[in-house]
Amino acid sequence: MPLRLLSRRKKSPENRDRHLEVDGERLSVRVQLHPTSKRITLRLMPGGDGLKITMPAHVSDQELDAFLARNRQWVSVRRARLPKPMAPDAGQTILYRGVEHRIERLDRLRGLVEVREIDGEPVLVVPGGEGQLGRKLRDFFKRRARSELDAAVARHCQALGVRARQIRITDTTSRWGSCSTTRTLSFSWRIILAPPEVLDYLAAHEVAHLREMNHSPRFWSLVRSICPGMETHKAWLKRNGNRLHAVTL
Repeated sequence: MPLRLLSRRKKSPENRDRHLEVDGERLSVRVQLHPTSKRITLRLMPGGDGLKITMPAHVSDQELDAFLARNRQWVSVRRARLPKPMAPDAGQTILYRGVEHRIERLDRLRGLVEVREIDGEPVLVVPGGEGQLGRKLRDFFKRRARSELDAAVARHCQALGVRARQIRITDTTSRWGSCSTTRTLSFSWRIILAPPEVLDYLAAHEVAHLREMNHSPRFWSLVRSICPGMETHKAWLKRNGNRLHAVTL
C-alpha cells in the first residue's frame, strides 16, 4: 500500500510534529529543533511505531514535508526488517538482565515468579494457569525494573546534585525513557531485559536531563561523568533494542 503523508495545516514554531501513514498505520513524527544541526536527520524510534527528526530551526514546513516524502520508502523498508512481536510461552526463552532464561510454568495457582537455576540453566518459574503466564511475567519484570531503576536514579541524582520528583514505569515501545519539565522520569519496563549496566546507563541518561534538557555536548559530558562506559552500553541498546521492544506480555 502506498505511503501517505499527513500534515497539519497550522503548526506553531514550538511544535512542528507530523504524522505519517505507513502501510495503513499512522506513525507519529516527533520533530526536534537543534541549534547546531546542519541538516535534517531521520530516525526510527524503538519498536518502529514512531519517527524522530532532528533539524535546524530554519528548515521550512515545505522542506520538512518534502524530506519525509523522499524518505518514505526508507521508513517502510526499515520497519519491515524489525523483529516480529513475540509473546513468550512456557518452554521458550526470554532475556532477563541480559541473560537468556527458560520459562517454566509451575502448576500452582498462587505465588510469584521466581528466578532459579535448574541443571545449570537460568529459569523463570511462573506459577498459575496458562492464561496468567504473560501477566505474571509482566508484573515480575515491572517490579524488578522499579526496584533497580529506583536505586540507579537515586545514585545518579546524588552524584549530580539533582532530584527527580517522580519515577514512572511505563509500557511504551516508542522510547526507552524520558524526562519531563515537571522532573518526572519515565522508563520502559523492558529495560530490565537488558544487562544491568545498560539499565544503569539509561538511568544516568535521564537523570542528566534534570540538569540539561537537551542532547548538547555538555549533556553527554554529564552522562559520561556518572556512567563512564556509556558508549558501550548505548551501542548495546541500539543493537538489541528492537528485539526487546518486540516482547509482548
